[in-house]
Amino acid sequence: MTARGRIVAGVVGGAAGVAVIVVLVLALAPRPGGGTLLVPEETPAPRWAPPADPPPAAATPGPHGIAGLADPAWVARTAKRTGIPQRALAAYAGAAMAKATAMPACGLSWTTLAGIGRVESDHGRHDGSSIGADGTATPPIFGPALDGDGVARIPDSDKGAIDGDAKADRAVGPMQLIPQTWRNWHTDANGDGREDPQNIDDAVMASANYLCRASTALDTMAGWRRAITSYNDATTYIDAVARAAEAYRDAADG
Repeated sequence: MTARGRIVAGVVGGAAGVAVIVVLVLALAPRPGGGTLLVPEETPAPRWAPPADPPPAAATPGPHGIAGLADPAWVARTAKRTGIPQRALAAYAGAAMAKATAMPACGLSWTTLAGIGRVESDHGRHDGSSIGADGTATPPIFGPALDGDGVARIPDSDKGAIDGDAKADRAVGPMQLIPQTWRNWHTDANGDGREDPQNIDDAVMASANYLCRASTALDTMAGWRRAITSYNDATTYIDAVARAAEAYRDAADG
């Protein structure tokens, strides 16, 4: 079951400045057989999300770069338990595995990336979008214009090349990256020769790179909160990510 929450604005700090991101503030709990349920908002939010067990590696890496790193049987089983679409889960798992190899001090868990992906775009399903087999969101996902009307004012920085808006910046893709942040952390994580913030592999890997640059020791409360605060410092956002990540860890371990 897809749960839909209210749209709010949160502040995002990036290497290139400060922006507003659209988030779906959703408190989640696992449901037997897959899917998610809303948790009453009065439920106390966890202060952080301890890491889940790392995914087992695939015997033979599959296609799509990082999305082929985790064991497909684990991806299928965990997707059913958590309600995360398999294609999105493969990206979260693969990005965490890649960072564990390249930057073990970061301590980034797949559940943290999944929590952010859930809050930002419902794993690429916001407003009728979906993630295709190649990992690309269709139709593309764009946040509101950051024009100062009830949101922060972020003047256009890309002439609309990334976000389709030549007047003001917008957050883009399943991980809702603003153009300035994408330019700093852009990557081709699926090996298709393109760097695309609308592609979940590229977007999740860019987010992982950003988080691990913003903080280390995400497997500790202080490190985790520092990283998530750098991504979006709204208390409602941090609480929502913590709830989602903790729910996914519990469901995966169950």
